[in-house]
Amino acid sequence: MSYTDRASRSIPFILVIAVALVVTLFPVLWVVRMSFTPNKQILSSAGSLLPARATATNYARVFGLLDSATAIRLGGSAQKINFFRFLLNSLFVSSIVTVSQTLFSAAGAYAFARLRFPAREWLFGAYISALMVPSIVMIIPNFILMKDLGWLNTYMGIMAPALLMTPYSVFFLRQFFLGVNPELEEAARIDGANKLRVFLRIILPMSVASLVTLAVICFVGQWNDYMWPLIVGKDESVRMLTVALGVFRSQTPQGMPDWGGLMAGTTLAIIPTLALFLALGRRIVDSINFSGFR
Repeated sequence: MSYTDRASRSIPFILVIAVALVVTLFPVLWVVRMSFTPNKQILSSAGSLLPARATATNYARVFGLLDSATAIRLGGSAQKINFFRFLLNSLFVSSIVTVSQTLFSAAGAYAFARLRFPAREWLFGAYISALMVPSIVMIIPNFILMKDLGWLNTYMGIMAPALLMTPYSVFFLRQFFLGVNPELEEAARIDGANKLRVFLRIILPMSVASLVTLAVICFVGQWNDYMWPLIVGKDESVRMLTVALGVFRSQTPQGMPDWGGLMAGTTLAIIPTLALFLALGRRIVDSINFSGFR
């Protein structure tokens, strides 16, 4: 088959991918466009793909650089959002949960993949069956537990449900560990390494791509979580950025949300996860393409 024939057959796939990209990225681009549009122009210029009279005042409002009178005159609200405080809260919680969940899930996954103990398969099946339980069902029991422990309005209360292993994380890493050549572990044990040393010195270094992929999934999931932080972290000292943006939206002047300020805050909230994907994208692709060791 000639190069021209192959290229012509690829055109439909390229078009499908292009349409999928447009559908996926358009909402994000629209958020960015609105963040640079003055509040008074948002509704009147809804048919334009570019900001009407592009301005950075919405970002100045989010950072608290405009006084209330100026903000109202520009069509915004007099409310301010302590963006940096809530950003640091989200970064702290998401980072701790990501590191802890990745390490504990790796240990649990390795145990299910390599260790031999009674009822291992039955226990793994029972544990993974938790994936079928909707997360909303666990909110009330978890809330009662956090209340009894005195962890409401604390970082620990926000992190606790996802701090250790989760069924998805264990399942994800177990599938990877099953593909690791067991002869590598046997060779290490012959040299005198125990199971813990094999796990720390052999398995984890070989699993960097999968661990990074899981870490990205955990970070993004925790970063975007809204319901649980809203319930247990209402205090402003531990408020997450997603919750803060929701509160900012509810502070409406004359019944109309401050869309410009909200979109500016949302755009800034996207940056950490976008930077994470740009920095670790290669690792994620390596993990997806992994097919075993030779």
